[in-house]
Amino acid sequence: MSEPAGVRVLLVDDQALVRAGFRIILQSEPGLHVVGEAADGAAALVMARTLQPDVICMDVQMPGVDGLAATQSIVDDPSIHAAVLMLTTFDREDYLFAALQHGASGFILKNSTPEALIEAVQVLARGDALLAPDVTRRVIERCVNPGGASVSPLAAVPSELQELTERETEVFALLAQGLANAEIAAQLYLGEATVKSHVSKVLMKLGLRDRIQAVVYAYEHRVIVPGGALET
Repeated sequence: MSEPAGVRVLLVDDQALVRAGFRIILQSEPGLHVVGEAADGAAALVMARTLQPDVICMDVQMPGVDGLAATQSIVDDPSIHAAVLMLTTFDREDYLFAALQHGASGFILKNSTPEALIEAVQVLARGDALLAPDVTRRVIERCVNPGGASVSPLAAVPSELQELTERETEVFALLAQGLANAEIAAQLYLGEATVKSHVSKVLMKLGLRDRIQAVVYAYEHRVIVPGGALET
C-alpha cells in the first residue's frame, strides 16, 4: 500500500469524538491526510516515530503524559521531523507560553473555525510557525514580565547576539514582535526575499528552530522590552 501524498497529520487527544471531528475537518481539505490517532502523549511519541507525520495536532491536557511533555519529547527526538500544533479549550496565557517553551510551532483554540484549523496545519506543514502578533506578544510579555514594568537589559549581551550584523539586529527586533516578513519588509524598506534571507541567518546564528523560538528567546534573554524595542 503506497504512502499518502500531501501533508501527513497525527491527531493526539484523549477524547475520541474530538479526534473524529478533527479528522473529518482535515480530510475534507485536499492534500491533508490523517495518518494516525493517539489518546495520550506516550502513544503520540511512539506513533510519531513510526508514522513520521508532517504535523501533529496535540491536545494540552491529557491523562498520563500530557501534551506539553509529549511535545518536548517529540522536539528533542532527532528521528521525528514533525511540527507540533497545540490545541486546547483553555484560553489561558500560561498554557500558550508553556507550549512555546516546550517547542510547539503553533497554538490554536479548539473553538476556532474549521478553516482556521486547516490553515494552521498548512502553515506548519510549510515549515512556518503560527505566530499571531496581537496574541503572542501580549502573552509572552505578561508571562515573562508579569508586572508589566520595563525589562532591564542584561549585564552582558549574549555572545550569539553579538554575531548579528546591524541589519540582522533590526530584523530580529521586528521578528521578536511577531511581525511577518511582509511587515518587516515594509518597515525596513526591503524586499520580502531579502527579509527572508535575513530571518534565516538570524535563526541560524542564534541556534533557533523557527520564528516562535525567536520571540521566546528575545523575552527570556531580556533583550527586548515590552513594546518591542531591542535592548543594546
